[in-house]
Amino acid sequence: MRASNVAKAAALALSVAFAAGCSTTGTTTDTGSAATDSATDGAATQSVGVDTGVSSKSLEQQQLEALANLRTVFYFDFDKSTVQADGMADLEGHARYLSANPNVNVRLDGHADERGTREYNMALGERRALAVARFLQVNGVAPAQIETVSYGEEKPAVLGHDAAAQAQNRRVELSYVR
Repeated sequence: MRASNVAKAAALALSVAFAAGCSTTGTTTDTGSAATDSATDGAATQSVGVDTGVSSKSLEQQQLEALANLRTVFYFDFDKSTVQADGMADLEGHARYLSANPNVNVRLDGHADERGTREYNMALGERRALAVARFLQVNGVAPAQIETVSYGEEKPAVLGHDAAAQAQNRRVELSYVR
């Protein structure tokens, strides 16, 4: 669900940028001639296809596109708070974005499966969120940009008592806040 929010924000930013890039700034006169209008449209269409070699996307747009492709949910092994190797590349991408944009903040929500006591799972969720926070900080993110929250077993991603459901509930969800 959180990944879709980031994707929606990136899509919105791209849509706005695309609309701004497609707008015209020239003036038109009403000559009443359809031939003049179609000739003008044809010239505009021809000039759009020219490749100048310079990217029209801003650095921020490029960063938002890169973020949309990154995973925002990071999973953990049973009773562990060590970031799995398969999530490190995505976390490094988030760290690059956050360190390049010090005005952007992130919230890390730590979760656990239902095994263990409520208190133990709250502490485990916190350790998991702090592990991700430490990883981000080691990769250049300021501590002031990071907020951690533990939900323990209170907000499962998947209902169920089998191994697959439990594996999906042992996670940290990364979300951007403004």
